[in-house]
Amino acid sequence: MKLRPATVAGHTCLLIGLVDIATSVSPHVRASRIERIAPYVPGLADEIAHAAALVAGVLLVLLARGLRRRKRRAWGAAVALLAVSALVQGIHHHAFVAASVAALLCAALVALREEFHALSDPRGRTRALGNLLLLGAISIGLGLLIVGVRADHEAGQGISFVDRFRQVAYGLVGMGGPLTYDSDRTGDFVHVSLLALGLLTASTTVYLALRPVRLAPAGGDARLRALLDGQGRRDSLGYFALRRDKTVLFSATGKAAVAYRVVSGVALAAGDPIGDPEAWPGAIKEFLDQCARYAWTPAVMGCGERGAQVWVREGGLRALELGDEAVVDCAAFSLAGRGMRNVRQMVNRIERGGYSCQVRRMRDLSDAEKKQLRQDAAAWRGSATERGFSMALGRFGDPADGDCVVVTAHQRDADGTARVRALLHFVPWGEDGLSLDLMRRDRTAEPGLNELLIVAALRAAPGLGVSRVSLNFAVFRAALARGERLGAGPVLRGWCALLVFLSRWFQIESLYRFNAKFHPRWQPRFVVYPAARDLPRISWACLQAEAFVELPHPTERLRGRTRIRGRATAVEGVGSW
Repeated sequence: MKLRPATVAGHTCLLIGLVDIATSVSPHVRASRIERIAPYVPGLADEIAHAAALVAGVLLVLLARGLRRRKRRAWGAAVALLAVSALVQGIHHHAFVAASVAALLCAALVALREEFHALSDPRGRTRALGNLLLLGAISIGLGLLIVGVRADHEAGQGISFVDRFRQVAYGLVGMGGPLTYDSDRTGDFVHVSLLALGLLTASTTVYLALRPVRLAPAGGDARLRALLDGQGRRDSLGYFALRRDKTVLFSATGKAAVAYRVVSGVALAAGDPIGDPEAWPGAIKEFLDQCARYAWTPAVMGCGERGAQVWVREGGLRALELGDEAVVDCAAFSLAGRGMRNVRQMVNRIERGGYSCQVRRMRDLSDAEKKQLRQDAAAWRGSATERGFSMALGRFGDPADGDCVVVTAHQRDADGTARVRALLHFVPWGEDGLSLDLMRRDRTAEPGLNELLIVAALRAAPGLGVSRVSLNFAVFRAALARGERLGAGPVLRGWCALLVFLSRWFQIESLYRFNAKFHPRWQPRFVVYPAARDLPRISWACLQAEAFVELPHPTERLRGRTRIRGRATAVEGVGSW
């Protein structure tokens, strides 16, 4: 694998940073290394060598990530610091060896400036400066309180404010100040506390200055819907590109598009590109160019086999089978036969209990019904947060989604009043298909309502002009199925056992079992990624996008957004991802 100069620079910076951190906590290493190289390292004078090790190490580790991702701002900061260091060492300290080292490093970075082209968040400078001023002021204030703890009053005199301030200022960068303390334990406590405040201020400032860009979602609903009208039947996930939190990039011809969302520096696309397959390479190029421009890690969740082939061929990416999508042929579906006995018995029992179903297009519902169903869906949600991204629309009852299909299960009370106890929400999959988006039921209702709703939808599908229905996505379905077969090897059986164990927390096996009841056609889905080392980061971003991991976003809480959870809803305890 060919290493880019930016990658070499980043790893070198990371290595130096880790060594500096090690020297700050190991007295033997510190004495043997720092004191020897201090006269030759730019900006590292003998009197502050020990204190600078930890601070410099942490900052270098943070800066290394920016350099490795080719951040222009990280490059500019490194060049500026090295230039200033060379001038100070050469002119003020007359340390010509250190000045030469700084100048050579600076020249090397300038020569490689074309490698560092990725943009950072345009608001990062302002936020970093605000963080430095605010957190710096807080750190100084706390430091002034800390340094007064059991300080030694020499000659019976009190401690002046100037001495306190100098102690804080030196302590924030890891240096000893003019004050002494009665016990070493107190002195160590003050020193560590001040250094921690200084590192917190410095690290958060650097992070905000170099943080990934988070562009506001920019869709193109009219153009995207035009592509879906013409080519939407190619992928059951196509309609989910209309989520409000996705940005859409079109090919130069406008005949194809990629919808994505940026999470933790990972640009997550879902499903195949939308539009004419002949124009997919153009849309993929636009997406990858955008990722390179902002140093995002590109990734695709749940694309089909044909889409994965194009992503791998055109983008130089890799693909890994993630699971299978359950697709039911409506014309061939029937409750007859021994294989459907369990579903048939469950449906008959629920119907005898006084339940009935309605299957309607969203446009046929009144505004009052939409509002009530939206409230019911929120009340029946199994978690406090709406989940779903790749297979969830994120809204219910929008006027623009009139072609969506709603299936509701009603139960009549003793007084004859019909109450809605469960619902399904499908989005269009071209002109002749539906794709499951939302599945909710009242948890006090009879078990088996979800089976009743799906059977009702499949029975009513021909009258709606629908010939195929996409149900839930089953993660690692093939591994579970093969692991149960006679003759499966120990590795496959072990992998299957691990998946069953993980199903205690993630609905892996239960989704597979539920979908298998309807004898679907299994269509493989893939995750596409640049390299194996990116998989942990992509997995973390996916968990955030699907809302399995929640990080605080105060701005979103202030907006008061409400999103409808998608396929990650309970199906008698069954969800999607």
